[in-house]
Amino acid sequence: MNKPNNTCHPAQFVKWFRTAAPYIHGFRKKTFVIAFGGEVVDDGLFVELTHDFNLLNSLGVRLVLVHGVRPQVETRLKEINATIKYVDGLRVTDAAALTCVKEAVGIVRVEIEALLSQGLANSPMAGADIRVASGNFVTAKPGGVWQGVDLEHTGEVRKVDAAAINESLASGAIVLLSPLGYSPTGEVFNLTLEDVATSAAIALKAEKLIFLMDAANDALPKTVTTAEAAKWLKAQKRPTDSDLDYYLPCAIDACRGGVNRVHLINRHTEGGLLQELFTHEGVGSMIANEPVETLRKANIDDVGAILQLIEPLEQAGILVRRGRERLEMEVELFYILEHDGMVIGCAALYPYPDAAMGELACLAVHPDYRNSGRGERLFDHMQVLARNQGLTRLFALTTRTEHWFVERGFKQGKIDDLPTEKQELYNYQRRSKVFVKQLG
Repeated sequence: MNKPNNTCHPAQFVKWFRTAAPYIHGFRKKTFVIAFGGEVVDDGLFVELTHDFNLLNSLGVRLVLVHGVRPQVETRLKEINATIKYVDGLRVTDAAALTCVKEAVGIVRVEIEALLSQGLANSPMAGADIRVASGNFVTAKPGGVWQGVDLEHTGEVRKVDAAAINESLASGAIVLLSPLGYSPTGEVFNLTLEDVATSAAIALKAEKLIFLMDAANDALPKTVTTAEAAKWLKAQKRPTDSDLDYYLPCAIDACRGGVNRVHLINRHTEGGLLQELFTHEGVGSMIANEPVETLRKANIDDVGAILQLIEPLEQAGILVRRGRERLEMEVELFYILEHDGMVIGCAALYPYPDAAMGELACLAVHPDYRNSGRGERLFDHMQVLARNQGLTRLFALTTRTEHWFVERGFKQGKIDDLPTEKQELYNYQRRSKVFVKQLG
């Protein structure tokens, strides 16, 4: 048997897999709506995506895929020498264009279903047995007249049949939505994929809406709130055919409509979907109503996460060991920094009001988030907290990080500088150095 050529060192793989475990657990039975343009199918990249969809499906994620057909329609219209008309990025769908849209949707849908159905041995799709459900899940209405131009058969989403889609998802199928909608009178309307995807995500109360963009997004921050995104979009002067012009307004609408997170990912990034979903840093931009990262007071439910964060530092002798029982008793003194539901930092303030001093203790940041200002943010917050409690000095005991404290205004002191209660508890075997800072 040939030994597989693994480019990733086993230790690195194990570390990554353990890091991904909270995401795997958190995504199970959640609904993701993933939207991508017809370019993905046209240039053959959908084969790689099917492997990623298969993985997500096998992990229990409920997948709704929304595809576009713009390049396929453009090609067909040129072949028949038809006039191609747009108004503010929206296609004017006359009878000839609607016929081309129907043809393109049929071809692309069949290609996608075929690729999702493959189960070749020795491939990521082996044994997948993925079932695809599609149908008239989307009811549409006419787009009407836009900027004085009749859009004809171009429409807008009126309703998404969430109950029918959820029924298919509950059976284990992947739901495939095309950019077509049907009216109660039997008319067919050409829709934009972003309209279908956004409407579906809101109707399904999806955990995530993901847009696979055709271009890199180097300008938008990695994480941004809807308010910040709206402000950023308003300040930009971008061409009307920019992916951000299409997708960012939809991302804002989706979040405001109840979708937890919206992700914008460059589709050309190798494994971009998996990197965005299962790594801390991600590769795209994430939009949410509230800040993804929050600093808050810890509670009893955070004890396990705090222990997991500080135990490696305790084993290295950097922090004093704290058992679970002690931490449970003192958890109200802790504040935690939380990134997208994961505790990535903590710090505690032990007040000694008789001496008007406070101990800054147990300041720790997850290794993946160090050297990024998180420790500084926790430190600043604890200083404000100390001042609000009427404390005039902060002190810290350390064996390994004295320079960090000196750089932030602490000066080395003596054991006699500590509050009397702390002097009595001082561990002479550990021989920690004392640093004190005067609070302005």
